[in-house]
Amino acid sequence: MMEQKEYDSPTKSPIIQEIITSNRIGAISIILAQRLGIDNIKALKMFYMSKTCANLHDKSTGLYLYGDMYVADDFIREMENRQ
Repeated sequence: MMEQKEYDSPTKSPIIQEIITSNRIGAISIILAQRLGIDNIKALKMFYMSKTCANLHDKSTGLYLYGDMYVADDFIREMENRQ
């Protein structure tokens, strides 16, 4: 388990950041399920296996700064480019 340290802001805690990211991934998966007409669980699995999801976790890409709909669009572009 991660050790909790003192931070200037509670939202800077790695534990809180992981909770926020997990919540966002759920929201993005729901957007994808609706847009693609698929089950929420299937959308979640597809998203987790994507480069877009890896980029969302990688702070150096800056993708985490964008809104959920933009990230969903990025995922859809990734899927289109695979075909």
